[in-house]
Amino acid sequence: MTRELPSDFLWGGATSDFQYEGGYRENGRGLSTHDYETNGNQINPRHHTMVTSSGKKIFPKSAFVNADDVPENAKPLVVDNQYYPSHNAVDFFHHYKEDIKLMANMGFNVFRFSISWSRIYPTGEEETPNQKGIEFYDNVISELEKYNIQPLITICHDELPINLAVKYDGWNSRKVIELYMKYVRTLFDNFGKRCKYWLTFNEINAIRGFGPTGVHKASGIDRYQAAHNMFVASAKAVILGHKMMPKSQFGAMYAMSASYPATCKPEDMFHNQLEQRENWYFIDTMGRGYYPVYADEILQHHGIKSLKEIKMDPDDKEVLKKGQLDFISFSYYRSNISKDGDDWFNVGGSPNPYLKTTPWGWGLDPLGLRYTMNMIYDRIQKPIFIVENGMGAIDKPNQEGYVEDNYRIEYLSQHLSAMADAINIDKIPCIGYTMWGPIDLISLSTGEMRKRYGFVYVDMDDLGNGTLKRTPKKSYFWIKHVIETNGKALDEN
Repeated sequence: MTRELPSDFLWGGATSDFQYEGGYRENGRGLSTHDYETNGNQINPRHHTMVTSSGKKIFPKSAFVNADDVPENAKPLVVDNQYYPSHNAVDFFHHYKEDIKLMANMGFNVFRFSISWSRIYPTGEEETPNQKGIEFYDNVISELEKYNIQPLITICHDELPINLAVKYDGWNSRKVIELYMKYVRTLFDNFGKRCKYWLTFNEINAIRGFGPTGVHKASGIDRYQAAHNMFVASAKAVILGHKMMPKSQFGAMYAMSASYPATCKPEDMFHNQLEQRENWYFIDTMGRGYYPVYADEILQHHGIKSLKEIKMDPDDKEVLKKGQLDFISFSYYRSNISKDGDDWFNVGGSPNPYLKTTPWGWGLDPLGLRYTMNMIYDRIQKPIFIVENGMGAIDKPNQEGYVEDNYRIEYLSQHLSAMADAINIDKIPCIGYTMWGPIDLISLSTGEMRKRYGFVYVDMDDLGNGTLKRTPKKSYFWIKHVIETNGKALDEN
């Protein structure tokens, strides 16, 4: 069976604004929830810089991990002598033409990027949008069109204007649904006729902490109330998008790891099934348009009596039904295992003794990608879109900045082959594939540059020092050949 893919398959890369864009105070952009995160490393997690009403500075755990220790009256603060990676990132804001040309030369026909909500509405509450922000993204889309690259836009990628977090406790408030819809309508008015594919939210099943939701408390009913409000906002965006742009297609993005029971012991098998329902809770609700029958079981595990404890408007169920997603998109980097007695929602899971790992301990499991594609499609019966996949590694360039990243080529060759087998053998309808961080960017979990994903090396260190020069790696030329042959080159490996 050949690994050549359908002629309309979309090949590309994916980024987020706060990890890639930079220009955080340029042309009227406001501050977002991620703009207060310092950098970190494997030992010391990233921190939010906060100040309480008493004036005491606190540095809670990374928003990516947990933010339950953030007092309700805490206000984010930017302080001296701290490096905030999102402020400049790798400066796509000033390098977008160069970067898009590099993508085009690889053969990309799609580019997934997120729009910074605070670049369009600096506080989230303005009556009219920031025209300079609209102009920037208009220029980005025009540059993509120049090379026949389709935009895949993430409307909300783990952040919101800081004013909405402080004033309303973020997505805990239905007011934020209203403000999100104003933002969404602005995007559709300005870019809707030029963009077919949209993602309403990023990794919505992993929403924990101050950055992604703007909610001070990251667990319990606060997390699931925020999730419900995001479900409703997503559905309303889909309904509006279908009305304004009838040919548009909408997804939301989920963090997926193949999860296996540690043993065939029945208790391990059942625990793994229950744990996986944490993910399915989000995918089922948005993909099918209604809460699953096991919703109460999930909520009770987190100390919530039932779904009735979640505040809903009378028409929310009808909105969810009408605004269900057109396709399911997800990130896939690794697999893990779980056993009876493990905590639920263990993002990293337990290590699988049968797998090699990356320098960050992530299990390398290409077959798990094929397994995940089958699991999602069997359950939801809608097309899927792999919108994040890749290998974070420590790249060592020569004096010219060239990186001979054979390890990345091996990783991608195996994962793309597994994807092609799912499409060609298992008959899974897959719209496309966007590799995470095609040009090196800031790590979400640690804020460092040392953990690199890209086909293109960016000369910058963990503290933002460097020339920002872009240099293609060996994998750049490899993926160019794969795309030129529409996957057929995978048979050569």
